[in-house]
Amino acid sequence: MTSNMDYRQLGGSGLRISPLTLGTMTFGGRGKFQAVGETDVEGARRQIDMALEAGVNLIDTANVYSDGAAEEIVGQALKGRRDQVLLATKARFPMGPGPNDAGLSRHHLIEACEASLRRLDTDHIDLYQLHQWDGQTPLEETLEALDHLVRSGKVRYVGCSNFAGWQVLKALGIADRLRLPRFVSHQVYLSLQERSAEYEIVPSALDQGLGLLIWSPLAGGLLSGKYRRGEDPPSGSRHASEWDEPPVYDEDKLYDTVDVLVEIADGHGVSPARVALAWLLGRPGVTSVIIGARTDEQLADNLAATELELSDDEIAQLEEVSRPPLLYPFWHQHKTAADRLSPADLSLIGPHMGQERPVSA
Repeated sequence: MTSNMDYRQLGGSGLRISPLTLGTMTFGGRGKFQAVGETDVEGARRQIDMALEAGVNLIDTANVYSDGAAEEIVGQALKGRRDQVLLATKARFPMGPGPNDAGLSRHHLIEACEASLRRLDTDHIDLYQLHQWDGQTPLEETLEALDHLVRSGKVRYVGCSNFAGWQVLKALGIADRLRLPRFVSHQVYLSLQERSAEYEIVPSALDQGLGLLIWSPLAGGLLSGKYRRGEDPPSGSRHASEWDEPPVYDEDKLYDTVDVLVEIADGHGVSPARVALAWLLGRPGVTSVIIGARTDEQLADNLAATELELSDDEIAQLEEVSRPPLLYPFWHQHKTAADRLSPADLSLIGPHMGQERPVSA
């Protein structure tokens, strides 16, 4: 593994991870995940080789990816070198037809973790993440189950994914009150196509010391440069199938953003995808960007994003074309509270005050 990677501290933990994480949603190709990719064990070994060579030290997967096949492939591809990487996986979504085969109950989380350990062929998970909110299970029960898994040595750190800002703060408050493991990370969707996470999720992470892990940084390929205004989706692409994540609410804004990406990319002689990733790597609170690729060529291009440095002018162009409007109460805070804003506040409001590079905590 190369040693010149700029490793970043994961939230308030002592764990250091690479700014790029290898995602594995393309592994397996079962069920609806076939639209995303069909990487087999041999292909997974090649991608892991490439990632390790580039200095990546975190692999992210989930039990629901291809109904467990992605975890199985990761386990097989890592055989003999498990100690070279950090492994992250997730649980929450249905893994069977039964009434207790989903959710964040103590029953399901412990059972899901045991099953993930078997599929991954490992004795511990470095980062175990709650894959989605469960509004019907008491957070005390969920966090106590995570505490059990940490104390048993099966899990080392815990995080969440796809939570709202208030849900994260509620969980952290309970964890602090009951002295249970605190989330060190929050895995969320954020890209130039959709920046809604900047309203509450990014500020909550900055304020509470959580590292942000970013999924689908290229908006499912929409920011790759392959999708252009007035043209049909490329044959075989996921958006030519029934895959509907992420949704597009404003096509004109999307294609305006892609036009700017293409222009900046042409100026550097690189792909639009690389520019989109480089922009994300410089955002406040972002610890690591999860990259997953159908092909080795795509992965090689994505891995090179850490070498691209965007100018202030280029960042300002991307900011102007993709900036989300200030919703209430943020437009009111911008107007009346600008004299007393924290770094967490300024991550959203700062650009509207002429600070094109948002302030980091």
